[in-house]
Amino acid sequence: MTYVLGIETSCDETAVAVVNDGREIVSNVVASQARIHERYGGVFPEIASRQHILHIVPVLEEALAQADLSLEEMEAVAVTYGPGLAGSLLIGVNMAKGLALAAGLPLIAINHLEAHIYANWLDTDREIEFPLVCLIASGGHTNLVLMTDHGKYRALGQTLDDAAGEAFDKVARLLGLGYPGGPEIQSAAKDGDASAFDLPRAWLKGTYDFSFSGLKTAVLYLVRDYDAKREVAGGNDGVPVADIAASFQAAVVEVLVEKTNLAAKENAARQVLLAGGVAANALLRQQMAERVSVPVLCPPPEHCTDNAACVAAVGWFKLGSGQRAGWDLDVVPGLQLVPQDSTS
Repeated sequence: MTYVLGIETSCDETAVAVVNDGREIVSNVVASQARIHERYGGVFPEIASRQHILHIVPVLEEALAQADLSLEEMEAVAVTYGPGLAGSLLIGVNMAKGLALAAGLPLIAINHLEAHIYANWLDTDREIEFPLVCLIASGGHTNLVLMTDHGKYRALGQTLDDAAGEAFDKVARLLGLGYPGGPEIQSAAKDGDASAFDLPRAWLKGTYDFSFSGLKTAVLYLVRDYDAKREVAGGNDGVPVADIAASFQAAVVEVLVEKTNLAAKENAARQVLLAGGVAANALLRQQMAERVSVPVLCPPPEHCTDNAACVAAVGWFKLGSGQRAGWDLDVVPGLQLVPQDSTS
């Protein structure tokens, strides 16, 4: 057994987990700040940093207690060092450095985007076959990458403006729904007609890139039109929230699915992996399974959002390949999965 301790503080979740042999979750503790940031309609960075300071030690203690293991029984400490909010990342990295130094353990630096991908290895015996295409869709990122082996990636496409999850958050706010926007839009869309509004899709033909700002702006104008009509005509007829939510969700999902399917076909992928918070969306999962030409794998919804188990999972693979971080490890808020102008 090889236990790796994972630490994740890239945004507004304080998370610590213990994973055995890169696949078995022994413990996975997450302290969410969603309710705190809901009033702002998004994450307030300074508040997030302060909450991490309050939560990190209790969450660490709970993760070790649930695992019934001590720090000294770990083989390594893996920590997210980017991308993310600088202040939040610093809390996790400094905690990881202190723990690793005190216990004489290797320190392993983890890219947050790569961690999302490795959620697909957790608590499953399914075989994952390379080459594969991975769609990473979250509040801050929308990326398509070709993965040819562990740790080997080639960038295929990315968002040119809003990430998919960011668009969900902004549209939810326009519709008067809560935060985070993804679950709120999905819930509202259940009672809506996805064909009620013909919202735009930015196909960006000839590329695997994404753009959701035009879609978001179309919703903004739609909401304004309904508000203006109500003011002129009077009455209580308001914005058709359910129909707009369903139409918006359908537009985002269609683009994500079609781009991913095309990337899989043109790169001879054997499988498709979904990763990131948006991968928890039920319509996306359904449409991917039905319309993509190769098998589609996705983590359980609870493993799609930020957590430390996926950090520990990728840490185990890096430990086995001899990768180590130095004590001078610093945070990189704008870290990319694949550096620009790189093909592997």
